[in-house]
Amino acid sequence: MARDIIDDRLIGALHVRALSRAGLQHDSVDEHVAVQAGTLAALMEGGYDGDATLAEILNLGDLGLGTVQHLDGELIVLDGAAWAARADGRVDTLDGSVRTPFAVVCRFRPTASVHCEGPWTLVEVQDQIDRVARSGATAPADAIVAVRATGRFTDLRLRSVARQHPPYAPLRDVVAHQTEWHVDSAVGTVVGFRFPDAIAGVEVPGHHLHFLSDDRATGGHVIDLTMLDGDVQVQTCDDLHVELPAGVSLGTPGAVDRDDVQRVEGGHGGPVDAASGAATDPRRPPR
Repeated sequence: MARDIIDDRLIGALHVRALSRAGLQHDSVDEHVAVQAGTLAALMEGGYDGDATLAEILNLGDLGLGTVQHLDGELIVLDGAAWAARADGRVDTLDGSVRTPFAVVCRFRPTASVHCEGPWTLVEVQDQIDRVARSGATAPADAIVAVRATGRFTDLRLRSVARQHPPYAPLRDVVAHQTEWHVDSAVGTVVGFRFPDAIAGVEVPGHHLHFLSDDRATGGHVIDLTMLDGDVQVQTCDDLHVELPAGVSLGTPGAVDRDDVQRVEGGHGGPVDAASGAATDPRRPPR
């Protein structure tokens, strides 16, 4: 049902446990465990067909991010519910039957927080996440850090990608044609994680953040933003349970090409009209 990964392949106290889908269904709920479907490496190679359902994932966590079947939008999990920010600017509620090739969640119970009386740039928000996480007396340096930042934001730069069809192109080719939003201001929540470099390839190393507005009209993968005011909450996790679909291996944690990851995570696609939510041609300026 489950396969334990040798701890010395990683660093410090972080443990990675690989699960079959049956193992995922029987996994115990723990407030200090992050639960994941699929791997970043498989997604980067075009593995957009998952076997885990959102119902199975949400049974083990109420905050997180990822994508959905066929790479059809950016997944945001908040307060136990799931949304997809589509490439055309829509934000859709998702039901539990939707499958995911890549998602990570935790049962979020904040262990530390900081109040923002900004403005804080995205880099400053990330610095605060790291600082607050380190302030926890029991938090190891290599811990996974779950993040929830709620407040007022400005100059948001968000992205999503269009639904893909077989034969699937690698993710680096897909994001070359991604669509981007520039949102002047929004009230909402940033959710995500900071993962240690040691598990790069299993997950995105560093900070990985998605945004969802309070009115559920705007969302996406965060490329940039400024936080005006609000609260940044963090929770540390020292275990990661990974459900591996058939044909997907855990690989060697830390062995992923960082340049490829940066190209996938960075923003360089076409804009989306923030007023209408319509995707614009990447070769044309926004209206």
